[in-house]
Amino acid sequence: MRFAQTLRPVVMTLAAMALTAVQAVAADRDKVEAFLTVTGFDVALESIKLSAEDAPRMLGLQAEDFGAAWTLMSSDVFDVEDMQEDATRILEQTLSDEALAHAADFYASDLGQRLVEAENESHLRDREEKREEGGRLLAQMTTEDDPRLDVLERMLDAIGSEEQSLRAANELEVRFLMAAQEAGVIRLRVDEEGLRAAQAEQAEETMQSMRLSGLASSAATYKSFTDEELVEYTEALEHPLMQEVYELMNAVQFEIMADRFELVAEKLAEINPGQEL
Repeated sequence: MRFAQTLRPVVMTLAAMALTAVQAVAADRDKVEAFLTVTGFDVALESIKLSAEDAPRMLGLQAEDFGAAWTLMSSDVFDVEDMQEDATRILEQTLSDEALAHAADFYASDLGQRLVEAENESHLRDREEKREEGGRLLAQMTTEDDPRLDVLERMLDAIGSEEQSLRAANELEVRFLMAAQEAGVIRLRVDEEGLRAAQAEQAEETMQSMRLSGLASSAATYKSFTDEELVEYTEALEHPLMQEVYELMNAVQFEIMADRFELVAEKLAEINPGQEL
């Protein structure tokens, strides 16, 4: 399933929008587990573990600064089975049978399964390598005024706006840094209000960067697909039921990621002295 990311080049929406919604008919566990696999959302959740290294960077540090303890701690916090279990539990309560069936039908198709295969590979691919390839492809499309770029733009819009991405990324940063401060890992020189004010000042530049990162990631991920296939995919993403699914999936992904980063902050206090930020 195509999920843009925040700390990776990914779009996620705030959890409050979807996690507070009560669906009339909730999906059962077997259907949800099958849904995770057929859509590739299980791999999208697995790729959250690749974002673990971003936690120390928020503190101005590197994972290496914590030694071997970091590897053990991050493996425990970002346990793939635990994250997938959390997602299954949430989706059992919030994902309607109608929306589940609609998304599963598309992703079970020949085109859908090819897309899932490409997206799964992209989720777990080396980030720097994908960024470089996507950047080259994007530059080439821009230079040649390739209409494919318009298709990628439309696809990006279908899975979420930069405003939604920015809200999610900012909220994750605030939750992580506040948790780190409370755990004694850092001593913040600004309070939460000041941090949010600083985020607001950088909002326009950050959204532009997110847009370019999303386009580059898409260019690399879907390089083997024809323009016609990407138009078909985009039209599928724009369907109201698919929009419902993506809003919920993005919310679940964000909430799981934010919970893990808060737990990282608590664990860091056990292996690292307080840091000035």
